[in-house]
Amino acid sequence: MSQQAPDRPVPGQDDAESSLVESLRRGDEDAFERLVRGHGARMLAVAQRYLGRGEDARDAVQEAFIAAYRSIGSFQGHALLSTWLHQITVNACLMRIRSRKRRPEESIDDLLPRWQEDGHHVVQPRDWSPGGEERLQSKETCAFVRQCIDRLPESYRTVILLRDIEDMDTRETARLLGITESGAKVRLHRARQALRELLDERFGRGGR
Repeated sequence: MSQQAPDRPVPGQDDAESSLVESLRRGDEDAFERLVRGHGARMLAVAQRYLGRGEDARDAVQEAFIAAYRSIGSFQGHALLSTWLHQITVNACLMRIRSRKRRPEESIDDLLPRWQEDGHHVVQPRDWSPGGEERLQSKETCAFVRQCIDRLPESYRTVILLRDIEDMDTRETARLLGITESGAKVRLHRARQALRELLDERFGRGGR
């Protein structure tokens, strides 16, 4: 099947990127080196969010580059090359997570709300301090949120990353995780509750 041109230009896509893609399709090794230099750091940052700062993240990026090189012919140009590479990196990370031997995960029960028999909270959730929601947008606070996400067990961290960071819908998240949509919703709900408890350290009344 012949390669179809995009229906309209992609915002931000320039002649240099188009030239790079065409060189990659011809199997140009120099083009592949340019691809690695231009996108490697961002792809590694993505991999480290899923896999931590160890060898697994670097291996996932290497696998993503190999997958991109082999499938460059399928790149339609409807999205930026960086967006396409980002998705390949996420997929490579999820494949590594699925291939790991199953290990018992730390329970998050201590971070979840507890309920009395009458349906009220055992411990009433704290109101966030004035401006807490807005402070989530600051650079320093974003770093703190990422640190809290990193503290979650892997299965909960992954669903938060896919739904709330990657902004994927529930169906796609469930497909990538190999679970049902209802299972993805339950896991996401529990993950958000646990994350909220961790964020209370800074945003709850009396926090910094």
